[in-house]
Amino acid sequence: MPVKLQGGSGEDHEDEARIEIVPLIDIMFFLLASFMMVSLTMTQVHRVNLKLPTMATSDKQQKAPPLHLAVDEHGVVTWDTKIVTPSEVTERLKALPPNEDTRVMIAADQNCLHHQVLSIMDAVRAAGIDKVSFETKNPR
Repeated sequence: MPVKLQGGSGEDHEDEARIEIVPLIDIMFFLLASFMMVSLTMTQVHRVNLKLPTMATSDKQQKAPPLHLAVDEHGVVTWDTKIVTPSEVTERLKALPPNEDTRVMIAADQNCLHHQVLSIMDAVRAAGIDKVSFETKNPR
């Protein structure tokens, strides 16, 4: 809608009110890039907080990520933050599509009991998975 302004000399000036769209597009691209960068920094694996034992000869694995099981110091077993029993571990692993490259990583708290870790290892092997490893941290 044009706005008519009367000048002091009696002339009519017509100025249109307009929205500048270029700065609006710049702001939208900036916000898009900012949200993308923030979302990339938020990709973390949420797991149970454990005190992992150290091992000097550990090596990093370069293949597809393994399935993660955790045993805390009280013997509670979790699979991706969901508490499970050893029999549920076997059932869930058997329900997965058969793949000979399926690997399981067991992260056990250094203060948990040995038989609790072995019961999880037996549950994994009962599902037919032989590639089992234990998660440790580097002493550095």
